[in-house]
Amino acid sequence: MALPAPPEGRRLHPVTPWRRAWAPVAGLLVFAVQNPERVRSGAETLTPGRLLVGLLVLLPAVAAYGFLSWWMTSYLVTDTELRIRTGLLFRRVAHIRLDRVQAIDVTRPLLARIIGVAKLKLDVVGTNKKDELAFLGEREAVALRAELLARAAGMAPEAAPDAGEAPARELVRVGTRMLVVSLLLLVTVWAALAAAVAVPLVIWWVSGSPWAALATVVPLLGGVWQSGAGRFLTEFGWVVAESPDGLRLDHGLLDRAHATVPPGRIQAVRIVEPWLWRRRGWVRVELDVAAGGNEGGLLLPVATREVAHEVLARVLPGVDPAGAAASLTPVPRRARWVVPLWWRGYGHGVTPTVFVSGSGLLRRTLSLVPHAKVQSVRLSQGPWERFHGLANVHVDHGANGTVVARLRDGDEAREVVAAQAERSRTGRRRARPERWLTRP
Repeated sequence: MALPAPPEGRRLHPVTPWRRAWAPVAGLLVFAVQNPERVRSGAETLTPGRLLVGLLVLLPAVAAYGFLSWWMTSYLVTDTELRIRTGLLFRRVAHIRLDRVQAIDVTRPLLARIIGVAKLKLDVVGTNKKDELAFLGEREAVALRAELLARAAGMAPEAAPDAGEAPARELVRVGTRMLVVSLLLLVTVWAALAAAVAVPLVIWWVSGSPWAALATVVPLLGGVWQSGAGRFLTEFGWVVAESPDGLRLDHGLLDRAHATVPPGRIQAVRIVEPWLWRRRGWVRVELDVAAGGNEGGLLLPVATREVAHEVLARVLPGVDPAGAAASLTPVPRRARWVVPLWWRGYGHGVTPTVFVSGSGLLRRTLSLVPHAKVQSVRLSQGPWERFHGLANVHVDHGANGTVVARLRDGDEAREVVAAQAERSRTGRRRARPERWLTRP
């Protein structure tokens, strides 16, 4: 039987059909866990002959479907767009305009690194779902990313394929020791570990059933993994570098990720200071990026305050994080009747470049929104807050997020809303164009 005509363009790596080979196995394991009796009875009636016949039918069918799916998938780069054609039974053609690309990231899961392939993820304006090319050879993925970024930057189409990876200058590298100590100093890690030990023991003592206790261990250990070991694997070897394409982030121990924060796309910044980090002067820096270009929203997992401020000065030119923190003014004392105790952690400030909000007593967070990134500003006031003459100021930015200055004096809040609306209009007029930088 003749194969269908392949679509126009370049094909993915031949290993691609096997990228979801684990899915049927995982499905069978989930079914076995949920229906142990049916699995046991089915296993009793399963003879070697039936098993062999099943494998002879199933394996060729799965292999044929995977091969044909790969055969009918291709990508094509034109002067203005990237076209991705997929689908065996139902065809789909994605037309990705290069001038709408927000970010192009290269990720290398552990098995992909062993085989020598990589995945290309694209963030595009107006879409929540990331288009991807999985998998390409590592060199092909890096070269394609460089070509797409060059075209998005406005480079001549005939020169873009030979543009190559733009040079980068390393700004900061997070050391392994610093990362490990920072995770050990997080209260959430120890709280999750304590819960994983105490809760199953309590359930065993109350119910008398070890199986009930075991059923609670798995999700609790998942919480320990996510807050501790999982974060270590993800944030290991974190490097921030600066290039004409934007700010590059490389990280990961097993799965290595190479992400780029495009120029002009950062909508808000959060400087987080956990309680046990304060004596060391350490902070964590998180980002809100338009279209989610930076997966995870993280710029620095841990760094000294001075280093964090230096990096932020490169990310947001003209913004002084130290000056933003100094601009905070506390809320009125009557706010204690609305939010007892925690009212002391709230603050609000404004600098010539950013709207500033502070929150938290044990885990302090300083949020900065450049005036040019503010999409709307509004005031909210509940009945209890209205009774005490207080109001909240909400600033919405381009990453579908909101920064709130809580518990401000009512008259002050109205003045802030009016003044911030004017600052945002002025900031947008003075802002630089939001596009990829032209390479030297």
